[in-house]
Amino acid sequence: MGKITEKISLAPFLPRLFLALAISLLVAACGFHLRGAVQLPYANLYVAVSASSTLGMELRRQLRASQPDLLVENEKQAEAIFRQLSDHRERIIAAINADGRAREYQLRLSYSFRLEDAKGAPLTPVSQIIIAREITYDDNQVLSKDQEEAFLWLSMEKELAQQILRRLATQHPLQPAQPPEQPPEEKRGDADGDA
Repeated sequence: MGKITEKISLAPFLPRLFLALAISLLVAACGFHLRGAVQLPYANLYVAVSASSTLGMELRRQLRASQPDLLVENEKQAEAIFRQLSDHRERIIAAINADGRAREYQLRLSYSFRLEDAKGAPLTPVSQIIIAREITYDDNQVLSKDQEEAFLWLSMEKELAQQILRRLATQHPLQPAQPPEQPPEEKRGDADGDA
């Protein structure tokens, strides 16, 4: 019997191959990169947010995942202290129906913070992050809408933790105040005019 050989042509795959190559080049050229572990420029950090809050737990979890030895349990041992300055949450009517009842709400979370040293002096400027989500409302589905709202608040807090860490990783520490420079002293010769 004769040997049958089959030739596989790459022609049908070439357009897809070129498309994949073009997309990967475009993505690389625009500076896109996957979110990785956040590296903070401090030897250790104390998070002055309740460990039982969703935000406090999420911040600590993400920091331990990226820098296991970063967190300390005592403020006095910390090179940097994460300090919450404000945490404001509001539910605003975004749309009403023909009867004048709320049909859609906007959930808004506004959070400000900064890093301080052990003496309370700021290491970074005050940062504010605002996160908003829309939620529809129906009087016939009160229980499910309440659960949806609770889920959205939880999701917003987790996103807030991620944004805080990204912001801290990119913020440049404030420069400590430098004393004014003294003009160099001029050499004076003795009374005979010798220099």
